[in-house]
Amino acid sequence: MEPESCGDIHSAGAVPLLVDNLTACQDSQCLQSVVRALRNLADSPQHRLALAQQGAVRPLAELLAAAPDPALTLALVRALLELSRGCSRACAEQLSLGGALGPLVSLASHPKKAVREATILILANLCAQGLVRPALGNAGGVDVLLGELRRRRGPNGAGPASQQPLVRAVCLLCREAINRARLRDAGGLELLMGLLRDPRASAWHPRVVAALVGFLYDTGALGRLQALGLVPLLAGQLCGDAGDEEEEGREAASWDFPEERTPDRAEAGSFRSLRSWLISEGYAAGPGDISPDWSPERCPPPPPPPEPAEPTSPTLGPTSLRTPRTLRTPGRSPAAAAEEPWGREGPALLLLSRFSQAPDPSGALVTGPALCGLLAYVTGSPGPPSPRALRILARLTCNPACLEAFVRSYGAALLRAWLVLGVAPDDWPSLRARPARRQHRELGEMLLQNLTVQAESPFGVGALTHLLLSGSPEDRVACALTLPFICRKPSLWRRLLLDQGGLRLLLSALTRPAPHPLFLFFAADSLSCLQGLLSPTVIPAPPPPIPLDLDPPSPCLYEPLLGPAPVPAPDLHFLLDSGLRLPAQRAASATASPFFRALLAGSFAEAQMDLVPLRGLSPSAAWPILHHLHGCRGCGAALRPIPPPGQPLLGSEAEEALEAAGRFLLPGLEEELEEAVGHIHLGPHGGPESVGEVFRLGRPRLVAHCARWTLGPGQCPRKRALALVGLVEAAGEEAGPLTEALLAVVMGVELGAKGSRLDW
Repeated sequence: MEPESCGDIHSAGAVPLLVDNLTACQDSQCLQSVVRALRNLADSPQHRLALAQQGAVRPLAELLAAAPDPALTLALVRALLELSRGCSRACAEQLSLGGALGPLVSLASHPKKAVREATILILANLCAQGLVRPALGNAGGVDVLLGELRRRRGPNGAGPASQQPLVRAVCLLCREAINRARLRDAGGLELLMGLLRDPRASAWHPRVVAALVGFLYDTGALGRLQALGLVPLLAGQLCGDAGDEEEEGREAASWDFPEERTPDRAEAGSFRSLRSWLISEGYAAGPGDISPDWSPERCPPPPPPPEPAEPTSPTLGPTSLRTPRTLRTPGRSPAAAAEEPWGREGPALLLLSRFSQAPDPSGALVTGPALCGLLAYVTGSPGPPSPRALRILARLTCNPACLEAFVRSYGAALLRAWLVLGVAPDDWPSLRARPARRQHRELGEMLLQNLTVQAESPFGVGALTHLLLSGSPEDRVACALTLPFICRKPSLWRRLLLDQGGLRLLLSALTRPAPHPLFLFFAADSLSCLQGLLSPTVIPAPPPPIPLDLDPPSPCLYEPLLGPAPVPAPDLHFLLDSGLRLPAQRAASATASPFFRALLAGSFAEAQMDLVPLRGLSPSAAWPILHHLHGCRGCGAALRPIPPPGQPLLGSEAEEALEAAGRFLLPGLEEELEEAVGHIHLGPHGGPESVGEVFRLGRPRLVAHCARWTLGPGQCPRKRALALVGLVEAAGEEAGPLTEALLAVVMGVELGAKGSRLDW
């Protein structure tokens, strides 16, 4: 039991003598002593291997198969548990040849807990050797291990540490077809899916996904896995933080294709020729890396011919999206070998690729979670992404059966936002900048072009027309939003968006609850794209008003009245609520507005007063009015009541001045004040957060100005979307003015001061 003594006993050559005693002795007590000695001698991997190589395991297995008494049975399973840790090939062979597999499976239901748990761990250890797994499955080991793992994962089960060897064993059992069939029939797929859904089992997720690769060509199992929700879990694995898969040794490889045992000189010439060709072409690293299951389906043909099963597009240009072929690592199943580097995401991508090759993969892969996982991997990979991920996206966008799913799920809009514009869902609604990559933009344009080909085909035209006219309300909105991204034929998008009301349908949906987290971003981008499609055929909208500070200020005609010796002398003063008296000329004021003409030159009492009160007017709001009454136009007085960007306009002196200009029937001043508001809040120093504030003033010209600012050419997509968010929040339930303003800008029609209505 002391390590030094144990090493001395091994060095002295005592193991063969103990093995001889196992076969010669008949006394149970003596046998238990020998078994305990062998168990104590298995105190390190080197000593366990030495014991197996000296034949110590097979006599123990034969004793166990002979159904000994309970005390000896316990001693045997404890010894075999120690000897099977890190199970070597010699240990597994001797256990199998000694006939211990059947008895071990039977002992897994032993009433004594110590015997039962030791036996289950022995079976789990044996799974590390591919040569014994088929026989272990024949003996009933698959059901035993699945049942025990299911029990330990139950509400009264043990912790994760006790589940780890069983998870490893179940995953290794997936490497042989016969055990996969048993595992599938025994409910193993549901158990593996439960592990993938469990965040506490995240360290085992790579192993579980790699195990599911074994079901790659099992159509029934794939259908069951898809129904259980495997695809979104795989998409989440692409960029998750799960631990790395523990690499198994070569001896754990699938025993469906046993390694070649024939010496080189006895090998058949055809096999040697095949192996030489595979090595020369780069499909194998060396002679030991060849397995008989290399086939055109599992091993892509050598370049330059493209893969027949993987659709490609001539527009997939940048070489940075492709990576050179690398060799698979020893111990991996050749079914997972491919020309791409086999990184942590390799098994998940292989399964996703298999799902994408179905006649209609839209239900599984053209969904928000699946597309987000693929796009997050493509754009977030530290190095070049795997070409398999790019081919999955290309295959989906080239499949006509996926067109409606891309429309319903806002998939086309997501491709454009994420790849072309560089805005991922996590980036919205913040203004965080994502470095633009040319290869991502080119990939996004290529995928959208694939969708355009599908949309403009006879099938696509019928599908989109049916979706827009007969679909659910949500589908109709999604179709109207997506059309500007995937339709380039004027006859098609004009008929669907203008003649059949798709554009108005989209605009009316802006103020309803958003069906997608990025809906308003998508909508702003869609309206901008549609405006670009319409711009060659319609009169462009007039540009925003010229900033006031670009023109030289006009001479002020009111200031001479404010000096100590005013010329001409004022014959009238206006009294404000604050007590401030503002000088004025009666004749000039009476001719500037019908209101003041009636007030100052009519039959009212104010016509005979030298001090006329102006109620509800602050000094800052009265300042531009007095200037305007005396003929000032563009002297800068209209800028005084306007607050700086970032401050609210509702309740401000600017709103008060606008209201007073309307009350005093001064339309020219109203227009000048509105231009001042637009200059300060929607000019070079204004931002998207100011658009909603300006819209809240409810002035028709300002509403049109807000719409032009939002959808103007050259506007940053993020700012455009944030401005639309502000407009929608400001509009509230009164969506009519906003809808009319946006419609006018998209159509290139000037919206009248009173909100002329368009009949599209």
